[in-house]
Amino acid sequence: MLVMESMTLGFAILLATKNHSAAALIYGSIISLLLFLTAGILKRRSGFYIGSLLQIFMISFGFVVPAYFLIGVIFVGLWAAAIVVGRKGEAARAALVAQAGEKA
Repeated sequence: MLVMESMTLGFAILLATKNHSAAALIYGSIISLLLFLTAGILKRRSGFYIGSLLQIFMISFGFVVPAYFLIGVIFVGLWAAAIVVGRKGEAARAALVAQAGEKA
């Protein structure tokens, strides 16, 4: 999820190159890089916290490219859905493992 967000933000940076300052482009580049790197630490609980915090910064890029407000909100919804579905999947997996352990 975070890698897709990083790539989409990269394309939004390309849209912003003509009309915006270097500071806005650097801000977008840093957020894009952090999103990409955070994908690597999602095995830890802190990765989810950092990823959730980066969602706010990603949406704020909408001040540079206004269409990114909508794109950012869509990605935040997908991020939240991924967390909820992931937790349900982990709970189901843990139940199956516990059930298999009882039968053995």
